[in-house]
Amino acid sequence: MLKSYFKKLNPAMIAVIWALAWPTMLEQAMQTAVQYIDTAMVGALGTAATAAVGSTSTVNWLISSSISAMSIGFLAFIAKARGAGDDEKARRAVGQSVLAVLVMGAFFTVLTLSLSKMVPVWMQVDENIRETAAQYFFIVYVPMLPRTASIIFGTVLRASGDTKTPMKIGIIMNLTNVVLNFLLIYETRVLKIFGIEFTMFGAGLGVIGAAIASAFAFTLGGILITIVLWKHPFLSPKGQKIAPDGEILLPCLKVAFPNMLQRFGTSLGFVAFASMINSLGEVSTAAHTIANTVESAFYIPAFGMQTAAATLNGNAYGAKDKQRMHDLANMFIPIELTLMIISGGSLFAFAPALMNVFSDSAEVIALGSTVLRMVAVSEPFYGFFIIIEGLMQGVGRTKEPFVFNIIGMWGIRIFGTFIFTQLLNFDLRAAWGCMIAHNMFLFLMFLRCFIKKKWNPLEE
Repeated sequence: MLKSYFKKLNPAMIAVIWALAWPTMLEQAMQTAVQYIDTAMVGALGTAATAAVGSTSTVNWLISSSISAMSIGFLAFIAKARGAGDDEKARRAVGQSVLAVLVMGAFFTVLTLSLSKMVPVWMQVDENIRETAAQYFFIVYVPMLPRTASIIFGTVLRASGDTKTPMKIGIIMNLTNVVLNFLLIYETRVLKIFGIEFTMFGAGLGVIGAAIASAFAFTLGGILITIVLWKHPFLSPKGQKIAPDGEILLPCLKVAFPNMLQRFGTSLGFVAFASMINSLGEVSTAAHTIANTVESAFYIPAFGMQTAAATLNGNAYGAKDKQRMHDLANMFIPIELTLMIISGGSLFAFAPALMNVFSDSAEVIALGSTVLRMVAVSEPFYGFFIIIEGLMQGVGRTKEPFVFNIIGMWGIRIFGTFIFTQLLNFDLRAAWGCMIAHNMFLFLMFLRCFIKKKWNPLEE
């Protein structure tokens, strides 16, 4: 079957796909590189510091995913409007995205800051590091409004085919974060480069310094992407009304709401998952945090291609071009499978070396390497269902993914992890085994959607 797909590859269409996908991949690669650097820098302070930063990271997924879900509604609407040639409706949708940023940014600012001291308690963080974890969480969420702008406005730009601008701003954000980490985490020290010794300033703030660096980078990114969107020759919200527009918001919410429930439910599942892992002790928390960071780099091909799939399929659907939608699926699937086979093989081969970058604890390295090699085998299956989900997002089909993800997260991953780790006293490996079972369930469900053409309403 895969061989027949490769025969249908169209060089011109591959060029279009790649033009949309590579900036998103590079942007995510930079974000992952910064995660690597952050983890390594904080990891140099010890296992406790790594655990303090990583113990609340799943709450970040919960908040960011809820905002990203709303952006999917705008992506589907704008991509379809552009495909249909209705530029005025696309611009009106951009105006409504500004309203979404203001409302969601204000809401999540109040929510996260008011609950910052409680989050480490709910996450079962070790009492010795709860105060540090709470301080880190509070500082990182102060710039919630610009963070919301980065997510929603970035998706708006991608929906119109502009993936390079979010990439460039992401690079600026990440470089800023790294430089500030270097200056704020460590004490003033003597460095030696090319045989030349010099005194390097350092604020010596440790974990708090890492939080300040992230907060400043988020703020800068939100401001920059807002300026770019405001000055954009086509997408600028200037002149568009910010008051609620039912003709735009209702279709966006119809797509976004199931996706929001999906992301909220799965992200809440990540919180429950991490909470159970945190209860296994500091070594498991550190190994899980580092392994998650390492693994994220190997998902870059999946998510970069998913953005391109959603945008192009939405454009084709808006143009009522059934054949183009069919051709797109034939392009994306073999390309993505190839990329994820390479990705999974690399993760399996280099897992111990990558873990060694972030920790000098033999226990953490051994445990993290094992779970990474376990999940590496499932990478191609993950890549397949991510592409099908992207195709469905582009045409506004978000109900089925919502159902699949909730059942997989809570019925397989969380329930299984609870049984194995809390009742039967198995370790982190059992928890990651449940995660892999969750991914395989999603592969089967999205394979069914592909066969039944749920990704192409014009052919269904």
